[in-house]
Amino acid sequence: MLTLAFTGDVMLGRLVNDRLKDMQPEEAWGDVLPHLVQADLRIANLECALTSHLGQWTRSEKMFHFRADPAAVRVLQAARIDACALANNHILDYEERGLRDTLRVLRTAGIRYAGAGTNAAEAAAPAILEAPCRVALLSCTDNQPDFAATAQHPGTNYLEVSLREEALARIANAIAEARAQGANLVVFSNHWGANFVERPSSMFRGFARRVIELGADIYYGHSAHICQGIEIHHGKAILYDTGNFIDDYAVHPLLRNDRSCLFKVMFDQKKLCRIEMLPVSLSVAHVALARGAEFEAICTRMEMLSAEFGTKLMRRDDRLAWESTP
Repeated sequence: MLTLAFTGDVMLGRLVNDRLKDMQPEEAWGDVLPHLVQADLRIANLECALTSHLGQWTRSEKMFHFRADPAAVRVLQAARIDACALANNHILDYEERGLRDTLRVLRTAGIRYAGAGTNAAEAAAPAILEAPCRVALLSCTDNQPDFAATAQHPGTNYLEVSLREEALARIANAIAEARAQGANLVVFSNHWGANFVERPSSMFRGFARRVIELGADIYYGHSAHICQGIEIHHGKAILYDTGNFIDDYAVHPLLRNDRSCLFKVMFDQKKLCRIEMLPVSLSVAHVALARGAEFEAICTRMEMLSAEFGTKLMRRDDRLAWESTP
């Protein structure tokens, strides 16, 4: 059995960065930490730069800039995060220097990354993770096109959500490259779409399904700041949006972006056999297992949204679960 754990957005800047100075790194993960370390691999979307550089992105208008001190990487180490998806709309918030610092900090900490790099080829390259089998992480985003890497400049692996042949060819080639590097399983991470969208559009659903059909084993989505339902397509997992996980964000009174899940995707003999979702509650710089009314609200919502994709979830003590049928 192989278990991959996925978190939504991990944003260590602003108030989180301030709180971390008076906390032990593992405190941010609360009672979710044992569930993370039980997994074979742990993957997160890192939604900030890790840098001491204070110069903000100014080449286009941007409302929010997220930066954490390099020492904040200890939070990722405390949860034994194996790899970070970096293709998102905040990784260059502190310019190219901030990105280069982030790459260096992660490398020094022994954390692999995908989705951003010193040029387009590096940004598109898979992160290869060793577990009971070899896992590749591919990372892209349709956010912030002016962050896109080029042959000469650092940036993100920008990819428009599209069913056009050129977009699909890029995906097919990236998956083929991951397989050529010995990957038994391929995770396709995408920071896509707008904030606070409860359900993926028909275009987004079609795109995610094509990614699976092109050979990915898991579609790992994020960007909406709230969890969306999960779908099983051709026996593979589509996590349309994994929500938030560690942050200091203002809470939407209706959509409740302070409610999320830890997603655990399990394989037996390289075949998807089970998905578990542990409901969690978020506060500034802290995540905790949801209980009582919070647990009920998260479960009810995820059951409803997943059922719309034909995915039946079962409640199992402190979690929701989907299981493959023999």
